[in-house]
This record gives sequence, C-alpha cells and structure tokens, in this order.
Amino acid sequence: MTATEEPQTISPESAEKRDLENAERSLIDASARGPVLTFFTTAIFWLLVSCVLGFIASLKLHSPESLTAFGFLSYGNIWPAYNTAMIYGWCSLAGMGVATWLIGRLTRVAIKAPRILQLGAWFWNAGVATAVVTIMVGYNSGLEYFEMHKAARACIFIGYLLIGIWGLILFRYRRQAAPYISVWYLVGAFFWFPWIFGTASLLTSMPQIGGVMKNVVNAWYQGGLFNIWFGCIGLASAYYFIPKVINRPIYSYNMATTGFWSWIFLSGLTGMTRLSGGPVPAYLVTISIAATILTIIPLCTVTTNFVRTMKGHTSKMIYSPTLRFTYVGTIAFSLAVGLAVISSLRSVDEVTHFTSWNYGQVHLMTLGFFSMVMFGAIYYITPRLVGCEWLSRTFIRLHFLGSAYGAATIIGLFLLSGLAMGQTLNDSTADQPSFYNVIQNGAAYHAVKTYIGYVIFGLAQFIFAVHFLFMRLRIGQPSGEPTLFVNPGEAH
Repeated sequence: MTATEEPQTISPESAEKRDLENAERSLIDASARGPVLTFFTTAIFWLLVSCVLGFIASLKLHSPESLTAFGFLSYGNIWPAYNTAMIYGWCSLAGMGVATWLIGRLTRVAIKAPRILQLGAWFWNAGVATAVVTIMVGYNSGLEYFEMHKAARACIFIGYLLIGIWGLILFRYRRQAAPYISVWYLVGAFFWFPWIFGTASLLTSMPQIGGVMKNVVNAWYQGGLFNIWFGCIGLASAYYFIPKVINRPIYSYNMATTGFWSWIFLSGLTGMTRLSGGPVPAYLVTISIAATILTIIPLCTVTTNFVRTMKGHTSKMIYSPTLRFTYVGTIAFSLAVGLAVISSLRSVDEVTHFTSWNYGQVHLMTLGFFSMVMFGAIYYITPRLVGCEWLSRTFIRLHFLGSAYGAATIIGLFLLSGLAMGQTLNDSTADQPSFYNVIQNGAAYHAVKTYIGYVIFGLAQFIFAVHFLFMRLRIGQPSGEPTLFVNPGEAH
C-alpha cells in the first residue's frame, strides 16, 4: 500500500454477511468431509491399480511372452480389468466425490446422515473389487466396458442408489433460486447413470436379447457412460472451478445453457457409431453419425465459453494447480469431441475400425479430459476438508507434468498405432494381412506407450497418492495461503 492509498473499509452489514457465508460453507464442508474423503481415497487406490493393470496390458501387446508364469495375467483378462478399475474405480468414484461437494456448495445445503453416502461408496467399491477379481479369473460378459459379473453390477447399483439419492435431495431443497449451470450438469449425470446402467443390466440379462441386439444395447450404454456420466460431471467441475479461481463470472450463461441442452440431447444418441458397418439397421448408425456431427454445437459453445472466460487470465495458470489441471482438461474435451466427429464419418471409420484408434479416443476422454479436471478439483477441495494446505508444490508440479505428458503419450500412441493398423488392414497390395501381423506392425508404438507413457503416468499417480496420504494424515502446510506452483512474488 502506498502513502496515497486509503485502507478499504467494510460496512458492518457486509462483514456480518461475509461471516455468515463463511460459517455456512464451513458447515457444508464439515458435513461432506467423511463421504468425500472416502470417495477420493478409494478412487486414488483404484487409480494406482489401473496404472499397474494398464502397464501389464500394454506390455502384453508387444511382448506376449511376458509373465506367462501367471496364467491369469493374459491380455484377455488384464485389459477389461484395467478398464473396469479405471472407469468404475478411479473415474466414477472421483467424479461422485467432486459432485457431492459441488452440489452441497452450490445448493447451500449441508448433507444429512453422511454415513449413508459412505455406505454407498463402500458398496460401490465392493462392486468394483468383485468385477476386477472375477474378470481376472476368467469371467467376461463379452460386452466392452461392461464386462463385469452380475453380482458386481448389483453392488454398484445399490451403492449408486445410496449415493445418487442424496444429490437429488440436495437439489430438491436447494437454497439458490436459480441453479448454477454446474448444478444442471450434475443433476443430468445423476439422473442418467442409473437409467443407462440399470437398463443395460436388465436388457443384457434377458434371454430374449442376444447377439446383435446385445451389442446395440452396449453401444448405447457406452455413449451414455462416456458422454453424459463423465462428460457432465467433468464439465460441471470446469464450469465451477475456472470462474472460481480467476474470480470472474462465466462469459455467457445463455451460451452455457445452450451447450448443456444440446450436449444432453445429442451426445446420448452417438453410441451406434461404434457399430458402423456391422449387421445392424443402417438407420441406427446414420442417426448416430448425424448426432455426432451435430455435437459441433455444444463443442463450439463450451469451448468458446471457456476461452472467453479465461481471456486475459491465462497467466493465472502459472500459479494455480486447480486452474492449470482444469483448463488443460477442457482442451482435451474439445479435442475428444472433435475427434469423435471426424471418426464418425464412414470414410474415416473404414480406416480406424477394428484398431486401437477407439482406445485412444476413450483415453482422451478419461485420462485427458476427465482425470485432469478431477485432479484440479481434488487439489482445490481437499484442503477445505482436512484443514491444511498441500505439503509440496514440487509434488504438485511433478504430478501435473507426469499426468500431462504420460497421458498424452498413451493417447497419441493409441491413435497412431490405430492409423498404422488401419492402413495395413486396408492395404490392397498386401496378401490378406492377419490380425497377428497387424498387431506386430504396431508393436513399436505399444512398446513406447508401455515404457514411457504408462511408466511416466504411473509414477505421477504414485506421487499424487503419497501427497494425498500426507493430507489425510494432516501432514501439510498450515491452513492459510494455498500451495501454488509459484507464488505471485516469484513469477519474475
């Protein structure tokens, strides 16, 4: 403060209002502490498990003779177990933890009986553990990203009912007259997941539904899982934390509303593009291709909203871990939707179908977008629950670099190997290439993905897990100023 500046004065009414708001936030955080930390802790455990399984699965693609002494570590077992641990373990549990905290804050309602939420989290974890173990010992439903045993599905569904009902109750008794856009996304996710999960479980269990129709149901389920369940929770988090950290409102609420409704309506119709060229009615695939192309509407509105909101504030990513993780995640979201539009075209699908290109798209959504946004949210939320700040900025920096570069390597090499495989399959001059030869041609890509991508990403998550453990043990900096990449005075 210079000699000519006068200290700011705060009226007694403003000070009293601020104190009441702080007390209200503290009460909400206290009510959410138990369940949210349970979600985060178990999610990070499954994140570590998925890193190990992902490394082994990738290793098997270019070195199938590895670990042959352990028969259960076949690629057919490891790959679906990896997807289950990543999707239902890390992503879903982290997402529900962030969603629980956000709904409490945005509706300004404290959670009653939080132990019910914790019970739901443990039911969900029991379902994920059952799914991973049964897949590892040989059970597989044959439905991609839905390979789990019926007992595992039952545990997950019961767990969700105990969790999701509280989100809807908080929304029902909200104290905000006009819900923020993040609340709409979260309510959409909470309504949509039990519908797609329960319906897919019921239909695929019916003897009347078999063969092609099971795959139709599974494709519809995958579209809802990745686009609406993960997409809505991730976008809700981004819409909250980006304006919060830079301390300015979202650029356009009308644009945000348009993006929400167009995403909800269109993205759930995109799943059938996975069956392009298959023995299904052509109109189903055509509708999905048209819906995928029209997702350009939410892509443009969401991307424009975030870019215009950040205009003039991008320098704050130098300091804030939450802002850097979240904004990088939103960039990955735009890339994921853009790639989905391109890949839906039949001329492109002719090259990328039956290749690892699809896995690159899925990882761009789960690792590039959703995981990065969840990391940013966890860095913001955890100190408010445990009462201290993160211990080390170096740990946070290493986690960001390892997550960003590791995930980019994994995603990029899945995409590149997919293109290489597609070109080999469509090479009219070659003698009917076998799938074994096609996979062998991509071995170099998978080797780099294994020893660089998964190793770097896995080490980053180990650092993150240790850092989070310190926070759970309250081994951190005293509560006060947040732990930043660089303090503002050190920027130059």
